[in-house]
Amino acid sequence: MVGVPLARRAKRRGRHTSRITSVLEYAALGWAVCPGAHPLRTGSRACSCDRLGCPDPGAHPQSPAWQMQATLDAAQLGRWWERDPEANVILPTGRVFDVFDAPLDAGLAALSRMDASGSGTGPVAANGDRVLFYVATRGNPDDEDEWWSCNLDCVPESVDDTPGLRWHCRDSYVLAPPSTLPTGQPVSWLRPPDGRPLPDPLRVLDWLADSFE
Repeated sequence: MVGVPLARRAKRRGRHTSRITSVLEYAALGWAVCPGAHPLRTGSRACSCDRLGCPDPGAHPQSPAWQMQATLDAAQLGRWWERDPEANVILPTGRVFDVFDAPLDAGLAALSRMDASGSGTGPVAANGDRVLFYVATRGNPDDEDEWWSCNLDCVPESVDDTPGLRWHCRDSYVLAPPSTLPTGQPVSWLRPPDGRPLPDPLRVLDWLADSFE
């Protein structure tokens, strides 16, 4: 009987070591990171935050000041994950990268066609029933009138209103591997980042758009 709890603790230690390792790898890529809430129990919608009836358990930043909090500082990241080893991993978008967030079937279909054509996909992650394509950001140009907005823009509060394709750009964020979903399933890389330049968003959007036809 003693072996079961010990095995569980060893599994948790391994998961937490993997988490901070991934966090530091993101920072080394120049991707700012901040800690996220995490599910309290597998198969439930209980969240580590103190919000009653959290609408997005384990998939949001711990702090409302996440945009200012997100950092590349390895020492600070280490302190956060030492304090809360189960914290999920939040990556702000619209800084180094944007993210196309597609339903699973459409995302996998687009990924398959991109692979078959030899088109570089860039980093791609599986997040439950969604597939996330990391692309070069359109950023925040000096001339605000030139900033291209579209109805795919997604902020965290509007995800339920955009069940199809979502475009996470500035003022949004994504849950990154190896975060844990309420189902107990991890967010995972289908195509991990490798330091190469991120693909042009319009090129990836063309592939994704074909999957919705």
